[in-house]
Amino acid sequence: MKRTGLLTILLLLISMALLSQTGSFYDFKVKTLEGEDFDLSSLKGKKVMVVNVASKCGFTPQYKDLEEMHKKYEGELVIIGFPANNFMNQEPGSASEIRQFCSQNYGVTFPLMEKISVKGRDMHPLYQWLTEKKKNGVMDSEVKWNFQKYLIDENGKLVDVMYSREKPESEKSAKWLSSR
Repeated sequence: MKRTGLLTILLLLISMALLSQTGSFYDFKVKTLEGEDFDLSSLKGKKVMVVNVASKCGFTPQYKDLEEMHKKYEGELVIIGFPANNFMNQEPGSASEIRQFCSQNYGVTFPLMEKISVKGRDMHPLYQWLTEKKKNGVMDSEVKWNFQKYLIDENGKLVDVMYSREKPESEKSAKWLSSR
């Protein structure tokens, strides 16, 4: 009888430890491109696509696709762009240069956040959560290039990752958007 009770307590403690390692997307606060605080918990109840973006990349035309999705699924989906200069200096611009480039060339109106690092020793804490299973509870991944997309459900849980070559409105994202 004592062994069963001890085993139950041990399993409960292990379960609690595992749950404490997996947080939510909503636990993070970030800064907008203009330096304003942005609490990701304000997005509760919506699906979110997190994308590391860059102005001088072969995938930069995806800004157009992302903006189209932003308009098409307004109210259901929030697209958040995080400029990053981690790949061959393809996002060298300042915040104002990035905003101007995105507005003039692609009419971007979806939220753009401050330029961050999406890999390496100075990786932003949100991207640590997105890429480490021990933190997100779902999967390990690596940010391989610009315009990699992370799919977050309405409850702030990571669902999947779409790599750069996959268009924003692919079959995978369509299935994700139609799921409840």
